[in-house]
Amino acid sequence: MEIGFIGLGRMGGNMVTRLVRGGHKILAYDPSPNAAKLAEANGATLTPSLEGFAKLAAPRAVWVMVPAGEPTEKTIQTLTGILAKGDTIIDGGNSKWKDDIRRARELAPKGIHYVDAGTSGGVWGLQNGYCLMVGGDKEPVQRLAPIFTTLGPPDGWMHVGAAGAGHYVKMIHNGIEYAMMQGYAEGFELMSESEYGLDLPAIAKLWMQGSVVRSWLLDLTADALAADPKLSALKPWVEDSGEGRWTVDDAVEKGVPAPTITASLFARFRSRRENSFADRLLAAMRNQFGGHAVRR
Repeated sequence: MEIGFIGLGRMGGNMVTRLVRGGHKILAYDPSPNAAKLAEANGATLTPSLEGFAKLAAPRAVWVMVPAGEPTEKTIQTLTGILAKGDTIIDGGNSKWKDDIRRARELAPKGIHYVDAGTSGGVWGLQNGYCLMVGGDKEPVQRLAPIFTTLGPPDGWMHVGAAGAGHYVKMIHNGIEYAMMQGYAEGFELMSESEYGLDLPAIAKLWMQGSVVRSWLLDLTADALAADPKLSALKPWVEDSGEGRWTVDDAVEKGVPAPTITASLFARFRSRRENSFADRLLAAMRNQFGGHAVRR
């Protein structure tokens, strides 16, 4: 199958490579010359601009894999002026599902299909395949099935619903991911303070052998601990991509309790604060009534 692909960073570039290996013809674009050259070396054909996607055989399909927000918005707006009735734009990034609903509605009068593909797999996707949660109308999704099938492992993609459903399911996926990571982090920190001198890398690997808490995240945890048992090379700074925030916003909007996911998001915020005002104020209050303070 022939498809256009925009965004050749680590994840996008690996996806292009997997598609080429699966026998698909890829016309690719990225403003970074190095990223573009690497994709070309891996079998993609390059276009110097987005206008080059007009040369794709109709009905055209172009996959957008750029940062969510303004970069995605501008890219889709540009493609709207290049593509024609019957063509499809696939957003495989981390867009907010409400933006997907709006874009699908805006593209409908032009006859351009919009498909959102929540994509999970990270840097391991090239080797293991990507889990794809796909939203959009049935006809374009079915037509693109060979692309999804190549990108995913066996049974690795699903048409989950109308426009926006793919990114909505991926958003909840990431919220759960936050909570799982926080649970592992707290448990291993507690074990690191144990009087038993526990071998944390070995315990992580042990838990992968049939325990109820085994997961790919735990497998990656074991690898990280094996490489650096004290994690001394890392700063305790954990970024969030935005999907955890959207998950909490959705929970508040729907009145659905999600305390674990919410706490894990706030834990990430906390990781990025050094010498916080809140901690100093706690110390000040304790000193006011108890006379206990540690001064600089």
